Amino acid sequence: MTGYDGRSAVPPVRDAERLYDVVVVGGGAAGLSGALTLARARRSVLVVDSGRPRNAPAAGVHGYLGLDGTPPLELTAAGRAEVLRYGGEITAGTVTAAERLTAGGFRLSLDDGTAVAAGRLLVATGLADGLPGVPGLAELWGRDVLHCPYCHGWEVRDLPIGVLSTGPAAVRQALLWRQWSADVTLLRHIGPEPGDREYERLAARGVAVVDGEVTGLETSGGRLAGVRLAGGRTVPCRALVVAPRFTARAGFLAGLGLETAEQTAGGHVLGERVAADATGATAVPGVWVAGDVADLAGKVVGAAAAGVSAAAAINADLVEEETARAVAARAGLGREVLR
Repeated sequence: MTGYDGRSAVPPVRDAERLYDVVVVGGGAAGLSGALTLARARRSVLVVDSGRPRNAPAAGVHGYLGLDGTPPLELTAAGRAEVLRYGGEITAGTVTAAERLTAGGFRLSLDDGTAVAAGRLLVATGLADGLPGVPGLAELWGRDVLHCPYCHGWEVRDLPIGVLSTGPAAVRQALLWRQWSADVTLLRHIGPEPGDREYERLAARGVAVVDGEVTGLETSGGRLAGVRLAGGRTVPCRALVVAPRFTARAGFLAGLGLETAEQTAGGHVLGERVAADATGATAVPGVWVAGDVADLAGKVVGAAAAGVSAAAAINADLVEEETARAVAARAGLGREVLR
């Protein structure tokens, strides 16, 4: 491990604080993949993780080659073991604030009152899902209440699927989910009425349209059985597709002047993310992001890949800084010899 040996890019900090080359905030696929890459690069790295993964309710991770169907917590446990195997550290906690140190690098305050410091930050804190205000959605979120067909479509194939309209993207959602089931119903709820061309497209694909606001869910044995409309009618469905408002978990970065920005798709706002370049570098030097916090439409395998890319960029940045310091130190030594 590099640590701080007078040549590392990690700045001096208070004696009571731990310091690392890199602190990774978030221990999901992106954070752990980044930490693993950094630990293998012989960097001192700490992962700070709250232990509340966003995908915990899901039965399995899908589309991850070689690991399809792996339970999320099992994947996380395996990743943690790999990080620890290479000397990385993991601590339970939530980062509440971040500040830049005068000498360079960053100090992170944790919810237990402690603080850690590092030369670079990799933020992989993921998203908060803002669900529509229908009673019962949260309890079934990630099991029967879904949003991504590539994550869950196969598991609900051929079942009756309802699509809850809360915005203009609902028609496109319904047509997409039609790929997995011939029994798809667009529930108008509070969304706009489709136009003539949209009605034609829905009808051509056999997607039913039901008017009326959804006021609740009907369940059987703890699983979704249907949705209840304001007029009392129940529409049977075994899966309900929603469009959450995604918000990056990045409030603690405000102290660094790093804020979220809207991300759109097809002209519609998906939510707010932390903007970054292809490597995950943000507008704040020394801070990288990876995974859902930077890409609201990403998948687990993409988040893992983003963590690796960001880690490689961070290591390269540290190498450049350490080399510059070594060159300056060598030049200073040469001057001393000539005196």
